Amino acid sequence: MEITTATSVAAAAPPPQPPPRTIHSTIHPKLQLPRRLLRTRAQFSHSSLNFIEHKPQFHGPSSFISFPKKSLNTTTTATFSLPEETTTSAKKAVVVDPSLAVKKRAADISSELKGTSIFLVGLRSSIKTNLGKLLADSLRYYYFDSDSLVEEAAGGASAAKSFRETDEKAFRESETEVLKQLSSMGRLVVCAGDSAVQSSTNLALLRHGISLWIDVPLDIVARTMSEDQNQFTESEIASESHSQVLTQLIAKYEEMKGGYATSDATISLQKVAGKLGYDEFDSVTIEDMTLEVLKELEKLTRVKKMLEEAARPF
Repeated sequence: MEITTATSVAAAAPPPQPPPRTIHSTIHPKLQLPRRLLRTRAQFSHSSLNFIEHKPQFHGPSSFISFPKKSLNTTTTATFSLPEETTTSAKKAVVVDPSLAVKKRAADISSELKGTSIFLVGLRSSIKTNLGKLLADSLRYYYFDSDSLVEEAAGGASAAKSFRETDEKAFRESETEVLKQLSSMGRLVVCAGDSAVQSSTNLALLRHGISLWIDVPLDIVARTMSEDQNQFTESEIASESHSQVLTQLIAKYEEMKGGYATSDATISLQKVAGKLGYDEFDSVTIEDMTLEVLKELEKLTRVKKMLEEAARPF
């Protein structure tokens, strides 16, 4: 007769399995972080990122990110003379792809950025959105829109609006959590929503990367709100006159400009137009704005490098 002991039972029992690895989040229980953000977050979950100082392994943009090339005016023509050795003096017209200049400039400064994330703040507009996508494409970064992530987590724009109206505090906490997740990663271009500059906690999260204020004239923002309705919520494009929308934008701008001004640099559409000698703001392309962003990024990285060298002991 066999005697079964506690020791033999314990020996036969299968070893306990380790719990599955999860990404912990303190986001409100009504919301769930979008899977595309979690997939990107997982790539950085085991690396101690120090942004400017660290050199992460390159990860190209994933398949869920698209980069439509929209601009106010994206076609530029140039002329040049044939070499003197040729027998003809005719001139040949060539169509120049302005995005090539952007990609070349991005390649020149990419190594200096060392994977540092870039946060774009400012009033929501198609110019800011398209600039962010082109910048991410040129630097081979990931692109995210924080407002879109919050809406996606809530189940859509209408659900996010309802959640905000019923529990404003929890909604703001969820916005902070999304920004926290984004700021913990590298190689991102983030179009940050207005909540990013409305609290000291969120402003501190922006310091994990480089923040840039994309300053677009309010009348152009008001116009793009009606022209590009797919990029705005129903509450933002309510059936109101242009003057009413502009009045609301002025009030919003006055409320937010203090937070915008804490950015590392400002990219002004008006100033870019002046530099290029354009009389009309519409003449400024998204490529023009992106080149200006890259110039500012180059300045910022150069200044940081100088400060680091000055701090070194002799």
